[in-house]
Amino acid sequence: MRLPALAIALVLSPLPAGAQSLEEHAARAMRPFEHTLQPGAVAEECVRLEAGRSRAFEWTADGSLDFNIHFHRGKDVSYPVKLRNETKGKGKFTASSTQDYCWMWTARFPTKLTGTLGPEE
Repeated sequence: MRLPALAIALVLSPLPAGAQSLEEHAARAMRPFEHTLQPGAVAEECVRLEAGRSRAFEWTADGSLDFNIHFHRGKDVSYPVKLRNETKGKGKFTASSTQDYCWMWTARFPTKLTGTLGPEE
């Protein structure tokens, strides 16, 4: 079956200025997660945030976890959020600078962790 030339041109044309690609949309969408951790194990959920942009988050665990939000700048690691011995968390994080930010959990005991990173705001 042959497609008309106009249909082929529409399929091959670039996105209009300001339009998001599927990858960009997915990166900014709500992001559920689930991890099963053994003692000492780490889980991370990382996203790029531009300065001034935010992500709401919520998570629960059936055991105590250490939690942080961090980013790497060369060999240095900065921790805008750092908590110990938590079983749940909820909040909204706003980036102070454009970075790849990681929500990270470290297990003290065997633990199941579930949650969501909200869409970028």
